[in-house]
Order: sequence, then C-alpha cells, then structure tokens
Amino acid sequence: MTIGWEHLLAFNLTLLAAIASPGPSLLFLIRTSMAEGRAAGVAAAMGLAAMASLWTLAALLGLDALFSLFPWAYTAVKLGGAAYLIWIAVQTWRHARSSISAVATASRGRAFRQGMLVNLANPKSVLFSAAVIVVIFPASLTSADKALIYLNHLGVELVIQPALAIALSTGVVRRRYLNAKPVFDRVAAGVLGALGLRLLLERG
Repeated sequence: MTIGWEHLLAFNLTLLAAIASPGPSLLFLIRTSMAEGRAAGVAAAMGLAAMASLWTLAALLGLDALFSLFPWAYTAVKLGGAAYLIWIAVQTWRHARSSISAVATASRGRAFRQGMLVNLANPKSVLFSAAVIVVIFPASLTSADKALIYLNHLGVELVIQPALAIALSTGVVRRRYLNAKPVFDRVAAGVLGALGLRLLLERG
C-alpha cells in the first residue's frame, strides 16, 4: 500500500499542532523574533525547521530503535539538551533588565544554529516522530515514501516557522515586548529552565 493524500493531511495536521504547542522551540522563536528582529527570527525558524524535519528523517531511518538498543546514546543526547536549555534560561534571566542595544544580538548564522540546537535538545522528538509515523502511515514504507514524508515535513516547517517569526517581529508586537521585556524574559527563562530540569531529571 502506497501513501496517499489522506495520510499526508493527517501528518500535516499533527505537525501544525506540534509546532503550535507550548515548548522550548516555540518559546525560543517568540523571544528571538521579538528581541532580535525579523532577520534573526526567520533564521532561528529555519534552524528549528531543519532540525525538526531531521528528527522525522531519523525516525524513518530507525534511530528510535538505535536509542532502544543503546540507552546511553539517548541519555547522552538528553543530558546535553537539558544543559543547553538551562544555559539559555540563565542567559535570558541575566539579561532580562538589559536594553536590546546592550544585549549582543545574534547573527543570522548564529540564530540558525541556536534554532537547530534547541530542537536537538529534546531527543524525545525522534520517539514522537516514530509514533506518529507508525499511527498514520501504512507499514513497509518504501524509500520513495520515506523521502516524500521527510520533504513534506521540511516543507511544512519552512512555511510555518518563518511565517510565525515574521508575525512575531512586527512593529506592534515588538513594541509590546520591549515595554514588558523584564517580565517576559524572566517568565521565558523560568519556563525554559523548568523544561531543561524536567528533561534532566525524568527517567526514560
């Protein structure tokens, strides 16, 4: 059985729900777009998109099975990701009262890398992707099917994530962020830190 439009529609609706769900990637995109402007926001969005689709590709290639065979590899990725989220939280808290001009803004290349690292920080993404693929798509996917699923995921991410970044970096939104920067940044730091600690402490 080959995959059809109904499989891709169900997959894309799941992707949209995942992109919109509260978490480190959405929070990172919100803050980068509002604090550092449109160019950095779009670059961060591209990094998030690239890594999210790579997790799906990894699931299609069986990385979830590799993590099951070698739990230490999963643990290593999880601990590194947790440490990175906590580091972002600390930096955000430290600069909460600094003006935007006083905070070193990320270049587009750096914002892209940070976006990739934020989505790399959660290896559970590959387990989520594997579960979604098993539920939505038929068994025995061909190489062409896997390529189509990966490219479809990448395409959705490359449309939605930059669109969010552009919307978040508009003048009105950015002005409201600047007016509430200390409060927003400390809330963001608290949430990112809590997510990092949860990832660090949870079993499995």
